[in-house]
Amino acid sequence: MYNTYIARQAILDRNRVTIGYELLFRDSPNNKFPDIDQDVASSKLIIQNHLQGDIRSISMGKLAFINFTEKCLINKYPLMFDKKSIVIELVGHKVPTERLFKIVKFYFDKGYKVALTEYDLDEKWDVLFPYLSIIKVDTEKVNPKRLHKVIERLKNHNIKLAAEKVETNFQLQALAEVGFDYYQGYFYHEPEIVEGQTLAPIKTQMLHLISETFHSPLDYDNIATIISHDVNLTVGLLKMVNNVATSTRIEITSLKQAAAYLGEDKLKQFVTILALSKLTTDKTDEISKQALITAKLMTALAKEGVFEEISDFAFITGLLSAIEIILRMPINEIVKTMPLAIPIENALIDHSGLLGELLDLTMKYITGDGENINQLIDTYSLDETYIQQEFVAACQWCKELGI
Repeated sequence: MYNTYIARQAILDRNRVTIGYELLFRDSPNNKFPDIDQDVASSKLIIQNHLQGDIRSISMGKLAFINFTEKCLINKYPLMFDKKSIVIELVGHKVPTERLFKIVKFYFDKGYKVALTEYDLDEKWDVLFPYLSIIKVDTEKVNPKRLHKVIERLKNHNIKLAAEKVETNFQLQALAEVGFDYYQGYFYHEPEIVEGQTLAPIKTQMLHLISETFHSPLDYDNIATIISHDVNLTVGLLKMVNNVATSTRIEITSLKQAAAYLGEDKLKQFVTILALSKLTTDKTDEISKQALITAKLMTALAKEGVFEEISDFAFITGLLSAIEIILRMPINEIVKTMPLAIPIENALIDHSGLLGELLDLTMKYITGDGENINQLIDTYSLDETYIQQEFVAACQWCKELGI
């Protein structure tokens, strides 16, 4: 478990109504961009606040303006987001190359909003105008009075002008007269730090997963097995499925189903972002180990008898059994970010239903909570010797994973 940080700065319209927030990666409570590669920063922002967190919450339900380098765009990272929830900010581009032109047109055709940043008023950028939604101008580097000719060239395009680094009311009034639509700067809102917490994937599992994605076609059984050994990878996968599901509700019952639902392209994006973000660790805490043992034991107990009818849900339910403690969030909030089947949701939230009974029994047995255990064992006609054998087997399985 480690702390995560992100800076959020509001972008407002002429009526001072917030239309979105620019999200910027931070690696500490110090409100400044760290000395790291921009590709890594973008990947860390995505993994911390999209896969692990909820970017809709971070941006208060408004548009999230996210910086993407050309490498991130080529890897199609923006496709992991709902096109209605983000604005793609182009960063690190000095000239509009043929490759950049094709990239911008690709995302425009997909329905995404694209913002050109670091705009220097040069006519060379006009080639991108048909595919842009916003042009951001740094008012410290560009004299706004020089924009009149640009505004004339923009008349045939539906592009909004956004002024960056607005710091005084006088400056605001002058920019409004020039024709700016949006404003961002200390006058409105200093960047604020939003702190959260997340886990890191286990390095061994990450290496296995990267290796597995080199195969074609993908073996979803193997991928699901690797992901099932790491609670954090499981959470990331489920959140990604939830984020890309745009139509009817998807009810995930297994990790193989979740991986297959994403398909090869998005699953590979998921893995490359995890790898590039470098958010890996060699350690797993005891809570995650307990979740793995719970998942394995629940699966064994559901092989026969009354629990057989919910056997398909057993492993993923056990794997997520400690997620409230791990993420330090209320479980009813966590499940909103995952497309889980209703029986799994109910079992995790209040241990209700047959699946909830199995979860309750398993967790109490593992933690040594003797109260009501014998009653549950009798109610479901379970063999206590069998439970003990499977518990030992689950512990050994967890040990053999090397974590």
